[in-house]
Amino acid sequence: MKILISADMEGATGVTWPADVLPGTPQWERCRHMFTSDVNAAIAGFFDGGADEVLVNEAHWSMRNLLLEKLDERAEMLTGKHKTLSMVEGVQHGDVDGIAFVGYHAAAGAEGVLAHTYLANSITGVWVSGERASEGLLNSLVVAEYGVPVVLVTGDDLTCEDAKGYAPLAPSVAVKDYVSRYAAVCRTPARTASDIRAAASRGTALAVRHEPVRGGPFTVELEFDAAHLAGAATAVPGVEHSGERRVSYTMPTMYEGIRCFKAVTTVVSAAVEEQYG
Repeated sequence: MKILISADMEGATGVTWPADVLPGTPQWERCRHMFTSDVNAAIAGFFDGGADEVLVNEAHWSMRNLLLEKLDERAEMLTGKHKTLSMVEGVQHGDVDGIAFVGYHAAAGAEGVLAHTYLANSITGVWVSGERASEGLLNSLVVAEYGVPVVLVTGDDLTCEDAKGYAPLAPSVAVKDYVSRYAAVCRTPARTASDIRAAASRGTALAVRHEPVRGGPFTVELEFDAAHLAGAATAVPGVEHSGERRVSYTMPTMYEGIRCFKAVTTVVSAAVEEQYG
C-alpha cells in the first residue's frame, strides 16, 4: 500500500502569519520544524495503519520547506518546483492507493487562517462549476480522476469543515482554531503530532483505489482584486473574461483544468506590480 502526502504549510501547527511561511525569514525557519513534525506524524500513522510506502510531495511556495534531515527515514520526499500536477504530483503513476492533504487551508475569499487559493493574494475567489473551491477541493477533483481517495486532511478548523464537502469519509485534524486571517488558537506540536498520527492510522483503511471519476466538463472561474489581472489571464488560450475582474474557462477533465489553472496563476503573478498590485 502506497500513500502520497501532499504537504502545504499554511495549515501547519503554529502557523498564523505570513512570515511563518515565507522562505528566508526567521519565523519560517522556526515553523519548518513544526511543519515537518506534522508530516512525520502522518507518516508514522500511515505505517501504523499498514502502509508499505509513503511519498511526501512538498507543495508549499518554493516546495523546499520540509527538513529532509528530520523526516521519518521510512518515507521519501519529492521536493522542488515545476511538477506536472503541482501539489498532487505523483498521483498519476498508478501506484498510489490514498492521498493525504497535510497543512492545508481554506479558500481564497473565505474565512480561514492565511486563506488563499494558489496565490497568497490577488485571487479573491475560485469556483468550479459554481462551487467555491479551495486547494483541497481542486486537488480532490484531480486525484479522483486517477481513482485515488483522500484519506486524511489537516489544517485549521475551517479547513476541516471544508474537507467535509470533498472528502466526507476522511479523518481530519484541526491543529488550530480560526480567530482571524492572521490569528488562531493553536495546539502544541506534541498534541497535534499525536492527533495526526492517530487520524492517519485510521485513514489508512480508506486507501483503496477505485474506478476513476470522470466528472467533467469543469468550468473554472477566477476573480482577482484588480481588473488588469483578469486581462492578463486572458493571454492563456481558452481563458475569457466573465466579468470586470473575472475570467473563466472550461476543460473536459480536471487534469487539464488544473494545468490551465497553473498557467493562469503564473501569468497573473508576472502581472502583479510590487506597490500597486
